[in-house]
Amino acid sequence: MKLALVSFRRSALLLLALVVLATGLVVTAGQSPAQERTLYWGLSGDDVIRVQQRLLDWGFYDGPVDGFYGSKTQQAVVDFQLNNGLVPDGVVGPNTWAALGFPPAPATAPPPEPPAVSRGVTNRDAVYLLARVIEGEAADEPFEGKVAVGAVILNRTRSAAFPHSLAGVIFQPHAFESVSNGQYNRPVSEESLRAAMLAMSGWDPTGGSLYFWNPAKPVNPWIWTRNIVTQIGRHVFAR
Repeated sequence: MKLALVSFRRSALLLLALVVLATGLVVTAGQSPAQERTLYWGLSGDDVIRVQQRLLDWGFYDGPVDGFYGSKTQQAVVDFQLNNGLVPDGVVGPNTWAALGFPPAPATAPPPEPPAVSRGVTNRDAVYLLARVIEGEAADEPFEGKVAVGAVILNRTRSAAFPHSLAGVIFQPHAFESVSNGQYNRPVSEESLRAAMLAMSGWDPTGGSLYFWNPAKPVNPWIWTRNIVTQIGRHVFAR
């Protein structure tokens, strides 16, 4: 009787183990591994650094490993794709990630966080919006002048005299000529994107200015009553 009871218990435990194992296999089979973020021109982050470093190691890239997906990184990706029989679209999607030797992340890995920037702005859409206005207002200005224009826009979001959001400042009626005349819709250059990111990271060549203008163009005489801080390129910056 005791032997029969022991045998029954063993059989029950074995059956339970098989059920648990089978359940685990079904759950695992139903899960798909997390995918890497798709990368393309204009993005930035640690995953861009990984791609740049791998392309550099394999001889496809000779630029800076700075985490910014610019035109040089894009061209290196295209060259790598052509060399590996992939669609040469300059976009690092699942197939290109795999060809670069990066396996999918584990299913338990959290989704990647968006790159954080200062002044309360945390998404790349905001960077792109700022870059559009920089391009429209300062396309022909030196790089520091582009950063300066971005800094003025961000400074306004912190001033009680202006709207407190980036979009609010940019789309305030008649605030920026390029928005009023549509010039901010022109293609955004890599330099303007980099200037926007640096401005959001805290670089302010204007010393906290809230205004800028080109003295060679007609302006409201009131603007000359502002406290002038500096001139960068053709723009005067003032508080």
